This record gives sequence, structure tokens and C-alpha cells, in this order.
Amino acid sequence: MSTPATGRGGAAPDRGFAGELRDAVTLRSFTLVTGVLILQLAFILSYIGAFHSPTPHRIPVAVVAPGQAAGQVAAQLDALKDAPLKARTAPSEQRARQLILDRTVDAAIIVSAGGTDTLLVASASGPAVSSTTQQIAAGIEQSRHRQVRTVDIRPPAAGDGRGLSSFYLVIGWIVGGYLAAAILGVAGGARPANLRRTVIRLGALALYAIVSGLGGAIIAGPVLGALNGHFWALWGIGALVVMAAAATTVAFQILLGLLGVGLAILVFVVLGNPSAGGAYPMTLLPAFWRAIGDWLPTGAGTTAVRNTVYFSGHATAQALGVLAGYAVIGSAVAVAASAAHLRYMRLVPDDPATSSSPQSQANQSPNRE
Repeated sequence: MSTPATGRGGAAPDRGFAGELRDAVTLRSFTLVTGVLILQLAFILSYIGAFHSPTPHRIPVAVVAPGQAAGQVAAQLDALKDAPLKARTAPSEQRARQLILDRTVDAAIIVSAGGTDTLLVASASGPAVSSTTQQIAAGIEQSRHRQVRTVDIRPPAAGDGRGLSSFYLVIGWIVGGYLAAAILGVAGGARPANLRRTVIRLGALALYAIVSGLGGAIIAGPVLGALNGHFWALWGIGALVVMAAAATTVAFQILLGLLGVGLAILVFVVLGNPSAGGAYPMTLLPAFWRAIGDWLPTGAGTTAVRNTVYFSGHATAQALGVLAGYAVIGSAVAVAASAAHLRYMRLVPDDPATSSSPQSQANQSPNRE
């Protein structure tokens, strides 16, 4: 390693502002800061784009009415401007309630023979969609010179505030998953020195996921009383959420090095949080966020937790499948990419300049971990 030339008395010569700037702001540091700027602007764009103008889009509702009136009312709801509702008929109020609780629909309108109809909602699924449905129903009933009363058949628990605890619990698990993987990458090199260490890293993250899932379930349940009565299920979901984020982050790191951490933040935070159905359910989000929400770990985890706690586990199969897919495929890609990288490194002749560079040492770190 070369040392800078020194002047009289051992002091480094004055290289001027331009020379110091070249040393202080290297191409690599400039590239990394530019990447951070892009992530920052993407964060702002994604969150404001998702939340600045929530608009209902085909919220599923059931209609119960005497005789042929049910079909007529359903047709009227489907014909509303900009399609805020997607209506279907139900034979009875009991059946409509069941459709809400098994997550087939978000609300139900019970048309009575008198002048007052009933709107059934389940605000535990997200208070924003319930309030939006109430506003739409009130407008419709006013135009028909009728009144509507709202019945909340599944409100959030007393300790769950506005029903957002599921969302924030999953965010905590997601953040822990990708940060744990990123820290192991920084400490031991983004690309482990051999395949065995890749497997060890994934195994360590699996243990971390189990502990993290346990901790989140304890805090949300026994400690704070926000999500009570489903401790074991929440522990399992939490471990799966954390492993999904961690394994995917390891795969990104092995494929892209340090840039893999940035990609993980893009997927889990920039895109995942606003599309998860937390602050606003997916039926109120713009088309892009509606399309991706169910297929990202944050949205899948929020659905799995919320439907487990409040809706007897209905409509959780896809969400659990998505989480398992990220965990399993992420682990498989990490192992395969590590093996491919190691084969490539064995084929490339040793280059002293490359092997001694800081970037190579950061990516390899064979003696750490």
C-alpha cells in the first residue's frame, strides 16, 4: 500500500481542494450515495402515490333483498360511476354475515321492507374501507329517500386501536429480517467464502426468524394485549415473515453484492409497505399498488395475521403460500447463486490487484463469519 509523499518536517504536501475532493469523494462512494438518493425519491413517490388520493375500486359487497329486488340493487351498485363497488346477491342476512367473515366480501347491504336498510361491515379488516363503504351507502340511500344504519359485526379488539396492529407487527418482522441478513453480509462478506458458509448463514437466519417471531407474538399478545388469543399461530406466521425477508435479502446480496441490500429495501419498504393494505386496504389503492400488494411479503404477512386473528384463518392460504415461496425460493437462489459464484471464482486466474482490493475483500471476507 503506497503512502503519500510528505513535505519538509513529515507533513503531507498541500494537494489543493481538487485533490482532496478526489480522495474524499470516490467513484464508489458517489455511486452508493446516488443509489441512496434514488431509493429516497422512490420512497417518497411510492408512499405519496399510494396514499395521496385513496379511491374505492370494486369493493366486494353482498346484497340481501326481498324477491327480485336483490338483483336490481346489485345491478345499481355495479353501475355506479367509477365502479367503487362489486356487488353480488346473498339469500339471507345470515349468509351475508358469513360471506363477510370468510372474507368473500367486505360489506353487505340488507334491504328491508320498511324505510331503513342495514349496512354490515367488519372494521377489523381495515377501518378505511368500512368508513368508505358507509359513505357510499349513505349517498345511495339518500338518493332513494331511505335511511341506512351501520352494524359492525367484527370490530378491532379493544387493544388494537384502529386495527393497524397486524400491519405494524409485520413491518417490525420484515425490518428485522432484512436487517439481520444485511448485517451478516456486512460482517462476513456479501458472498460467503464457500457453500457451507452460505448454508450456515441461512441456518442462523432461520434461528433468528424463530426467535424474532416469538418476540413479536409475545409483544403483540401477552405484553400489549393488541392481538390476543392466537399466540402460536402468530409465532409461526412471524417466523415465516422474517425468514421470507431474510432469505430473499441473502439471495439479493449474493447476486448483486452491496446493491442487494438496496434492492431489499426497495422491495420490502419502498414498495411493500404502502401496498400492504395497512393504512389503506388494497381496494382503496391505485392500480399499481393493488396489483403488487398480495405478492409481496409485507402485504401477505398483514393479510395472514389480520385474517388469523379476526376471521378464523379464512383467506390466508395464498398469503402463507407467498411467504413460504419467498423463504424457500430465496434460500434456493442464495445457495445456487453462491455455488455459481464460487465456480466462477475458481475458473478466473488469481489477480493480485483484484484480490487485494477493498471491494474484493468486502465481498469475499473468507476468514470472517
